[in-house]
Amino acid sequence: MANTLTTTARNTMLDALGTSAAYASLHTADPSTTGTNEVTGGSPAYARKSVSWNAASSGTTKTTSADITFDVPACTVAYVGLFTALTAGTFLGAFDVTDEIFAAQGTYKLNSGSGITGFTAS
Repeated sequence: MANTLTTTARNTMLDALGTSAAYASLHTADPSTTGTNEVTGGSPAYARKSVSWNAASSGTTKTTSADITFDVPACTVAYVGLFTALTAGTFLGAFDVTDEIFAAQGTYKLNSGSGITGFTAS
C-alpha cells in the first residue's frame, strides 16, 4: 500500500495550518527552518502582512486575500514565508518564488492568481 493520505486528511491538515499561518513574510535568501533572512528596513518600512485562508478542498487551499502588497527596501525577494505572528512568532515554512530585485524602495505584490496564493498537501 502506498503511503498516501486521503483527501479528507490532507484537507484537515491544511485547514489546521491555515489557522496558524496568519502572516506572510518576505525573505532575501533561504529562510531555513527558523525564518532567517527576512527583509528589514525601508521607508515606509517592511512589515509582515496578515493572510487568511479558504477552507481546503481536494487537498489544496488558497488565500482569501485578493492581493497582498509589501513595502520593501532595495533588496532581492526570493522566498515567501509563513509566521504565526506579526512580530516574532513561530516560523512555519517558506516557498521559493521567482527572484524579484529592487534597486530602490518599492512594493512587492503577491497576486491572487500567482506567487504564493495557496499550498497543497500531498
